[in-house]
Amino acid sequence: MDTAITPGLYPLHRCKTLHLVRHAQGVHNVAGEKDQAAFSSEEYFDAQLTPLGWQQVDNLHKHVHETGLSKKVDLVIVSPLLRTMQTAVGVFGGEEYKDGINVPPLMVANAGESARLEISSLNCPPFVAVELCREHLIESDDDDLWVADTREKNKDVASRGMQFLNWLWTRKEKEIAVVTHSGLLYHTLSAFDHDCHPSVTTEISKRFVNCELRSIVLVDRSMMGSDPITTNYPGNIPSGLDLPSDVAAEKLSDKGNAN
Repeated sequence: MDTAITPGLYPLHRCKTLHLVRHAQGVHNVAGEKDQAAFSSEEYFDAQLTPLGWQQVDNLHKHVHETGLSKKVDLVIVSPLLRTMQTAVGVFGGEEYKDGINVPPLMVANAGESARLEISSLNCPPFVAVELCREHLIESDDDDLWVADTREKNKDVASRGMQFLNWLWTRKEKEIAVVTHSGLLYHTLSAFDHDCHPSVTTEISKRFVNCELRSIVLVDRSMMGSDPITTNYPGNIPSGLDLPSDVAAEKLSDKGNAN
């Protein structure tokens, strides 16, 4: 049998669904289109979203609600930079405030000079900021991933991305949204080039555009996961013989003939 063209099987409890999102357009993206040096500038390291970026966020927010995805996500993991946090709370943030309900905001009004109203935490999944899914470029010596005068190499980005995926297995949540950066997504997913049919590889590892969402299944082939089996059922309850249906049918037929 040619395994390259056959379906694959894997236990559900050893899989997680990831909804990967690249942040919406930031001011650094606009500056970088004019001059590539802007991507290496400390001025744009923690760039905020542009007005167009916020339009992209609104469109994706509408999409995740229309498709029901907003109700499926158990957890939102976000890179701790302004553009990713603005994207995450704008897309997966809570419902509008209602009379008599007082909940803390996920984002205060005008955060990052956004001119946006505050975004509530009402009926939304929890958010966790994680350093491992940070941007390619690391500039601050206050950062525990920082290396003096060194730009992180692509292979190191991929390695960090794999550490991040391994960390995900420590989480109990089964359906997780990850809002991060193009470089981390591209170099991490490209590490799976050899795992798939070429057409699937292209679909997985092509570069993300701003505010693109791509859903994938993460499979624990190393047996490192600890997710409980919640949907399997052991069968044969109550205890006793559990005969194959054809044998049972034969016994019923023999009983009928005997009568």
